[in-house]
Amino acid sequence: MGAGDKAYRQADYAKAEWYWRSALIKAEEFGPEAPRLAESLNNLAELYRVQGNYAQSEPLHKRAQAIYEKALGPGHPRVATSLNNLAMLYKAQGRYAEAEPLYKRSLAIREKAVGPGHPRVATSLNNLAGLYKAQGKYAEAEPLYKRSLAIREKALGPEHLNIAKSLENYAALLRKTGRGNEALAMETRAGLIRAQQRMENPNK
Repeated sequence: MGAGDKAYRQADYAKAEWYWRSALIKAEEFGPEAPRLAESLNNLAELYRVQGNYAQSEPLHKRAQAIYEKALGPGHPRVATSLNNLAMLYKAQGRYAEAEPLYKRSLAIREKAVGPGHPRVATSLNNLAGLYKAQGKYAEAEPLYKRSLAIREKALGPEHLNIAKSLENYAALLRKTGRGNEALAMETRAGLIRAQQRMENPNK
């Protein structure tokens, strides 16, 4: 699994697939309901998703989600992550009606499991907002982006890289609604955060 993670981070997808398929074979030995089997399935599913191999990704994501839910319970954070990943797959295919309830359920699980001010809740809010933005539902997306940004600022501090990501996403929405001046202010702040991060972490 670790070797697959390293290859994936280096965008060596062929090597990552080989390692993760090998890990999956080993994980099957722990039984059909083992969480580590779900983890192997999820990794492969995500690999296929980022490569656009949606037909291969979907059944693996569904199987991983079912295992997590049965083994850990429907309110476990790993179930939320699995639901989120499947929703991302559906969004990538334009299957918005299928993605929305998964994003919402993932958000609800995270709010209950880790609290409404946790960065993972911010991620769920951001993802759901992105789904609405993709459909042109700007009025529904904006309060989610706003709440996601507020959570990240409070939990992570004003100079965290995820703040830049939130600002950029929110700015893109503002430009869609003709609010260019507000968008520019957010983009400028995001740029300053990214520049600061590059200065502090020149090797990344």
